[in-house]
Amino acid sequence: MAELSTLARPYARAFFELQHESGNLPAGEQALEAMAAVVKHPDVARLVGHPAVTSDELVGLIQAAGSDAVDAAALNLLKVLASNKRLVLLPAIAEQYGLLKDEAERRIEIEMTAAMPVSDDAQSALVAALSKRLGRDVDLSVSIDASLIGGAVLRAGDLVIDGSVAGRVERITQALTA
Repeated sequence: MAELSTLARPYARAFFELQHESGNLPAGEQALEAMAAVVKHPDVARLVGHPAVTSDELVGLIQAAGSDAVDAAALNLLKVLASNKRLVLLPAIAEQYGLLKDEAERRIEIEMTAAMPVSDDAQSALVAALSKRLGRDVDLSVSIDASLIGGAVLRAGDLVIDGSVAGRVERITQALTA
């Protein structure tokens, strides 16, 4: 079966374009996240594929659990997904929508894994340098992994910049054994 993100992309793009035209990007993201959270719940996940549960019942359940976040546009998407037996795609659609929203807002999320704690000043300097280099607003999240020995690894989508000591040792090892 095709990867979920591949199946989710057209739904996310169509919903994104609809929300973008109406100026409701944040509301669309909130609705998708609420509906995705409901679908991910183990009890609901069991009902999604159950033959005794109709698509209308699933739509009603997800709409009720998603409460105020599910507006008319989100409800239409929900009905389309239910009628096509694609409710399982909601988490992937929410993720794809978030990527499209970040692109439209010229924002990028970067995950930094460092060997030791990074000062606020160093984080601010890194954010400023990355913003200037990438021409985007940078949302930086930092985690610590002592196994890196030293340095840091930056991840932005598919791009990985490994400036860690452990990464260098790995590359040297590969070069010597090749």
